[in-house]
Amino acid sequence: MAEQSLSSAQNAAAEAALVDDLVARARKAQQSFARDADQSRFDMAALAAAWAIMEPARNAALSTQAVEQTGLGNVADKTIKNHRKTLGLLRDIQDVRTVGVIKEEPDKGLTEIARPIGVVGAVVPSTNPAATPANNVINALKCGNAIILSPSPKGVDVCAVLLKHIHAEFDKLGLDHDLVQMVPSPSSKIKTQRLMEAVDLIIVTGSQDNVRRAYESGTPALGVGAGNATVIVDETADLDEAAKKITASKTFDNATSCSSENGVIVVRSVLDDFLQALHAHGGRWLDESAAQAVKSSLFDQGHLNRYMIAKDIDVFLEVAGVQVADQSTAKFVILPGDAVGADAPESGEKLSLALTLYVVDDFEAAMQKTQQVLAFQGAGHSVGLHSRDDSRAVRLGLSMPTCRVIVNQAHCFATGGSFENGLPFSLSMGCGSWGGNSIDDNLHYRHFMNITRIVRPIPANEPSVDEVFKDYWAAAGR
Repeated sequence: MAEQSLSSAQNAAAEAALVDDLVARARKAQQSFARDADQSRFDMAALAAAWAIMEPARNAALSTQAVEQTGLGNVADKTIKNHRKTLGLLRDIQDVRTVGVIKEEPDKGLTEIARPIGVVGAVVPSTNPAATPANNVINALKCGNAIILSPSPKGVDVCAVLLKHIHAEFDKLGLDHDLVQMVPSPSSKIKTQRLMEAVDLIIVTGSQDNVRRAYESGTPALGVGAGNATVIVDETADLDEAAKKITASKTFDNATSCSSENGVIVVRSVLDDFLQALHAHGGRWLDESAAQAVKSSLFDQGHLNRYMIAKDIDVFLEVAGVQVADQSTAKFVILPGDAVGADAPESGEKLSLALTLYVVDDFEAAMQKTQQVLAFQGAGHSVGLHSRDDSRAVRLGLSMPTCRVIVNQAHCFATGGSFENGLPFSLSMGCGSWGGNSIDDNLHYRHFMNITRIVRPIPANEPSVDEVFKDYWAAAGR
């Protein structure tokens, strides 16, 4: 027993030392990269990493490998995701200064200077084993950092190939390979934990256990919360457009996105028409017997069934042992929703081609149901609204524990940034205090740099006590 304990301790020490070596190499490479740098150096490095994944042949091969090795999603949609998410990020950062003086405020006597963070660690999920690492790498390089990736066990080989392509592009520019590294296989909690402790900033997307460990590591950490996107369809909505967008979002990459709709709350007066519209676009309403069969299969002893999550619809239905109407054109299934909470797992995130539908009497009841769902899972992430009444979107923003209200859009395309909305492109959505996160916006380049402020004296701007308290005294007395 003592020998086993000693051996285990030696193995742990060896794994920690391996990570320490990666960090030391990254730190040396970063210091050289950032020394006397101009904007062009950082921009070219970011573009090199972007082309590593966007070059069409590489993108197709990475997407194919990702599906083969993780068993999640589908090749066509991953190819689109790799391309559009990266292209959108490049648009967002194209004219952004991340070197030297980036802002002057003479009236306040302030000058802001962008500074690299140093070495970034990024823990990335199996659902997007190429797109998420690429996004993190591009942001890190844009701001003058080195980065070390820690992929999930299923995504290790995909990440390694992406890294090879990045290094091939680096060779064209004479950049040091050690600027972008990955924790080598096999993955382990010891390696990931040591990475969290040794870098200057840790980014975590995916496992909420990893997010908690990152916050406890002692290193500044940016983690993102769990998704459970809930969308309201009210009586004013364009039902066909809503059904079309929900279908496109729900089925994209077989629902691997944290922003894929998991619950839809429909006002009763439009239920029949909305179900018809969903059916026309590929949604299949399940009767009580079929719904129970799907739930029994999908929620396997408290865990999602790995043979059903992110699988094609024919595989999903076969595992569940269910047939649906017009099965040849079916794209996803709709579970009748009633209860919310741990005893109703269909009210949570499903990572599969299953959508739970709740029926309510009016918009007030829809807001109450949304509150219940978010209290169970997904607080902070996002809610959606299909409506012609924009004031209802504002009401949701004022009352829901959510950082995003997505209006009349396909949810999974919109939440992480879109060419048709103003959010920054990202694969990591901060959920604020509601989701236990330190950020409430989409992870983007600004999170990858420090700012030094030069502070100069200005003419005094000191109010009198009377000026500050006059309204209070008028209301409450002195």
